[in-house]
Amino acid sequence: MTAPLSRSTLLAIRRERIAAALPLGEAILLVGAGEPIPLPENSDQTYPFRSHAEYFYLTAEECAGGVVAFDPQAAPDRRWISFVPAVTEAERIWEGRTQIEGEPLAHLPAWLEARRSRRMAALGAGVAGANSDPELNGRIREALRHARRPKDELELDAVRRAVTATACGFAQLRRALVPGVTERALQIELEAGFFRHGGQRTGYGTIVGSGPNAAVLHFEPTVRAVQSGEFVLVDAGAEVERYTADVTRTYVAGEPSAFQRDFYQAVLEAERRAITRCVVGAEWKAIHLAAAVDLTTALVELGLLRGSPQSLVEREAHTLFFPHGIGHMVGLGVRDASGLLPGRTRDPRPSLQSLRMDLPLAPGYLVTIEPGLYFIPALLNDPGRRARFAPDVNWERAGQYLSLGGVRIEDNILVTAEGPEVLTEAIPN
Repeated sequence: MTAPLSRSTLLAIRRERIAAALPLGEAILLVGAGEPIPLPENSDQTYPFRSHAEYFYLTAEECAGGVVAFDPQAAPDRRWISFVPAVTEAERIWEGRTQIEGEPLAHLPAWLEARRSRRMAALGAGVAGANSDPELNGRIREALRHARRPKDELELDAVRRAVTATACGFAQLRRALVPGVTERALQIELEAGFFRHGGQRTGYGTIVGSGPNAAVLHFEPTVRAVQSGEFVLVDAGAEVERYTADVTRTYVAGEPSAFQRDFYQAVLEAERRAITRCVVGAEWKAIHLAAAVDLTTALVELGLLRGSPQSLVEREAHTLFFPHGIGHMVGLGVRDASGLLPGRTRDPRPSLQSLRMDLPLAPGYLVTIEPGLYFIPALLNDPGRRARFAPDVNWERAGQYLSLGGVRIEDNILVTAEGPEVLTEAIPN
């Protein structure tokens, strides 16, 4: 039986794969981790430091001031060099910091001087004094983003552990979800579950919205008490070694109404159909538009929209109830390496401006699928939209549900040659 590869070996394999994907020619590359940012008051405190994602991807280190350098013309064992700052005595005393392995950062100027006649690309948080080429920076960043999209063994291991912690947090929240509990109390139970089961941080600000707050796409929990029969939308994920899960579930505190059951089922069925479309070669924009048609079909059946679902989507009437994209990439950050396929330009249609990706899916891509339907007063009460979509919407019926909130359901999908794998399927809907 073959022994598993070590972490350092897997990281070296990652770097070599990236090196082959970067159109550097004879140019050199610097990727900076960045520096801590002091808090605005006059103290010795800083915001929690996070290495720039491009630096972390290449080093797996949180190293303030660190720089990883690449020279495609160097000997194979010296092409990638990690320059790290020396740990000071004060840092050892006050923070317990230990020295990160690598070349002393003080050696970087000599390394650069030996290559001063060559073009340079600088990524990450940038490197002080680096005389980089802005046009080359853009091309290399686009190539690196695209090369980072397939998740390797190290990344998927961290994501799966983040998913496990996330599942435990959601289970704990569900046990606490009863009428009268506050959004903030639910957040505390959820995040405590993350941390008790291996989560190191939350991957992003936890969203808990009850009743009308469930229609606010990025709602920060408050002390509002959940009322019986209300939707409670929870969007959260645990983070492990900088990799995060990103999961949304929508519950009802108590007994749902018949309309709530149908409304919820419409989103759930749209999500299930969208997941089946996450196959190698599928265009993300096509997955989004197909989900929009599915959701619009349900809105017509629910008596909220009038007309042909396909025509309604073409006229963008669906955006009154489904104003965001179907999902995005996830992993090293909540929208890890999303964006356009190299060479593509953004689709100008207003209904696609919030779509965070436009590319074909490939093996190893990790994406979220998160359809949603909402009653958002800012959209449904807007005079311009009411005029534009006057014949398309049953405004009287929609008005009956303006305080209902919304439903979003989100899972994390790994694209494989055998079909989509739902990493978050252990979290019940």
